[in-house]
Amino acid sequence: MPIEWLLYPALGVVAGLLAGLLGVGGGLVLVAALAWLLPLQGVPTGAAMHAALATSLASIVVTAAASARAHHRRGSVLWPTVAWLLPGILLGGWLGSGLATRISGDFLRWLVAGYCVIAALQLAMGWPRARPEVAGSPSGPDLSLAGMAIGALSALVGIGGGSMTVPLLVWRGVPPVRAVGTSSACGVGIGLAAALGYATRSTVPGMPAGSWGYVVMPAALGIAATSLLAAPYGAKLAHRLSGSNLRRIFAVFLLAVAACLLL
Repeated sequence: MPIEWLLYPALGVVAGLLAGLLGVGGGLVLVAALAWLLPLQGVPTGAAMHAALATSLASIVVTAAASARAHHRRGSVLWPTVAWLLPGILLGGWLGSGLATRISGDFLRWLVAGYCVIAALQLAMGWPRARPEVAGSPSGPDLSLAGMAIGALSALVGIGGGSMTVPLLVWRGVPPVRAVGTSSACGVGIGLAAALGYATRSTVPGMPAGSWGYVVMPAALGIAATSLLAAPYGAKLAHRLSGSNLRRIFAVFLLAVAACLLL
């Protein structure tokens, strides 16, 4: 077994902890790492970014589910809000993956790098500012429309949508830890719809054994296996730590990820 395969479980630990702790960033780290690692496993260079996005999203299904389960056990998932977001998220994830398969890998690389910069600024500046916390769960058709945009962009950059869903919910008056838990549940829908789109829309010549469309299943499973174990620990820490300094540190890290993608 090539030593590179051993890195996928390590990536899963990082993604799982970030998913549970911050609700953001795990997918961006995965995409950058996979764009470098997958060609070493035989993925054609021209398909490397598409495969990185698709494989990241496939693993996010398990990571987000583990995080959502851990948050649910602590009462931090607003399921009525998830129900309003989910229809748009599923449609947006499916449509976004279809668009991505028609875009060049170089353009996708710039898109992901640009999104890393935006997410870093968002984390560092604490934007948008939280409104006073409100009782109950946000609801309404506007959430379904927002979910469609979140799903589509998430599919294009290979993430579970937390960097958009969490700020949206905090802006709507949801406590941050509940926003993270609710975002994790939404991430399952994003990963499922987008990964299926990448897997079923294209027959990609030259992909390594075990691939399904653009999804490199052995890599996705290696990441998912350890993220499943790590996500609950991230969720546990989210209920104990103040995230402001951690978010600023991770913002700097995301800028480094963007630089690596571009270089």
